[in-house]
Amino acid sequence: MRSYSLIAPAKINLYLEILGDRADGYHELAMILQSIDLADQIDLRALSTDTIRVLCDDPQVPQNQGNLAYRAVELMAKQFPDVFARLGGVEITIKKQIPVAAGLAGGSTDAAAVLVGVDMMWQLGLTQPELQELAAQLGSDVPFCLAGGTALATGRGEQLSSLPSLDSLYVVLAKDRNLMISTPWAYQAYRSEFGHSYVRDAKSLESRAERVHAGPMVNAIFKKDEAQIAQLLHNDLEKVVLPTTPQVAQLREAFHSSGALGTMMSGSGPTVFALCESEIHAQEIQQNVRAMISDPDVEFWITRFSNRGIQVVSPVS
Repeated sequence: MRSYSLIAPAKINLYLEILGDRADGYHELAMILQSIDLADQIDLRALSTDTIRVLCDDPQVPQNQGNLAYRAVELMAKQFPDVFARLGGVEITIKKQIPVAAGLAGGSTDAAAVLVGVDMMWQLGLTQPELQELAAQLGSDVPFCLAGGTALATGRGEQLSSLPSLDSLYVVLAKDRNLMISTPWAYQAYRSEFGHSYVRDAKSLESRAERVHAGPMVNAIFKKDEAQIAQLLHNDLEKVVLPTTPQVAQLREAFHSSGALGTMMSGSGPTVFALCESEIHAQEIQQNVRAMISDPDVEFWITRFSNRGIQVVSPVS
């Protein structure tokens, strides 16, 4: 048996439009997702018993069935019970760099890394489509986290179309370490306030999604027009989060006035990001915003766009 170390990158949303309700209770979405270099490290080690164990250096991360990484092993054990019975359980060690409950898919990318690692540990030989199908059972962001890069996501986020890679832009992220926003709350609040505008029939939903596919943001990505991409950032969830969460609104306004190419809240928040043309530009933006916001609980990260998803860094015999 082998142990594996994997790198699990975070993601941001460059575009998030809520189109309507789905029959399964989720929202029908059109999103453009982007991997970034900020990443967790996931170490997997085979156990001789049928135990699933999660260890993490961040006390906010659950170490039981509440962790998507744990549920990823459970799913693999359910799908391949004979292999699980023969080879035993898995110990997952998560070395956290991605902030928790931040709208950056930290839990989803950890789960994606576990799927890749267990596939190799158990020598299952799963194809990418097979892994994607398993990933979709765990959560809407998990399929994207497997492949990474730049992608248009539709459905509830699991239907992916690759877009040209963007890896030259830098990003400054900022988040209040004490602030977390529930993703279900954000979507429910949006439904309560804007549900009257939802598209109701399947044909109209498909038409709206196609408009995004051929829309200005996708065209800007194909042209690699960084200034235009920054100007076209869009997130419907800002409509409910910003009015109710002044810390997020303040961060967004600070980035907006600091000289960034563009700024937006990622996912359901509370992380706010700013796009920058270089690492030096990103450092300047961070300094400018830090000078405007003196709150010591606000943390910053400088990273850049990535064209990769889950990466295996060290199989160990």
